[in-house]
Amino acid sequence: MTDELFRSDAYLRDCEASILRIEEGGIVLDRTVFYPQGGGQAGDSGWLALADGREIAIADTRKAKDAEGQATQDIVHVPAPGQEALLDALHPGDGVRVRIDWERRHRLMRFHTATHLLCHLVPQPVNGCSITPEYARLDFHMTEPLDKEALTAGLARLVAAGHPLTVGAITDDELDANPALVKSMSVQPPRGTGTVRTIRIGDAESIDFQPCGGTHVANTREIGAVVVTKIEKKSANSRRVVLGWAL
Repeated sequence: MTDELFRSDAYLRDCEASILRIEEGGIVLDRTVFYPQGGGQAGDSGWLALADGREIAIADTRKAKDAEGQATQDIVHVPAPGQEALLDALHPGDGVRVRIDWERRHRLMRFHTATHLLCHLVPQPVNGCSITPEYARLDFHMTEPLDKEALTAGLARLVAAGHPLTVGAITDDELDANPALVKSMSVQPPRGTGTVRTIRIGDAESIDFQPCGGTHVANTREIGAVVVTKIEKKSANSRRVVLGWAL
């Protein structure tokens, strides 16, 4: 079971770790700062530094799968192609220095937090999500039209207000008693430990509060200038909002 250090501190850029195993898909460590693809957010990339100073470039990060194809609590660090000689030299128990591509991760954190602000501006269920370093999108289950300029202005206002973000947790029973907290129709919060991780934006008056396992910035001001680049009618009951960086 990989210790997911990014859950409690998204600003950790590196850590020491030991190799648990090497499998066909990649390298499983005992602890990591790499976020695995999930909840619509892309997996991290970066590097594993070996004891002799050589580095293995990591192109992606994903959850390991069991024999039935279900995600486990292990995280697989997927090497970039062409590093077979380095991989052959690895063994379980070897120590490595784990380092994420921080600039890429920070863009993901900024966009992910921006999608939470968008949920505040468009209080409708979400039936699709994608968060990449270049853009983010949310698909809302709704029929009414949306205004691109109005949403961009609303995001700018919430970003400039400097609302703090807090990571917390609620019990499974508390979540069952408040099903409206889950705004995504397509991704359910992970269960099994008895508690569910939550993200709250705002102090006394919450701008957004929902279960979420992704990485975020500590204050909305850190998001910077984002704009709504496109609004699409994906179906009779779906409106897609795409976010991009302001030029």
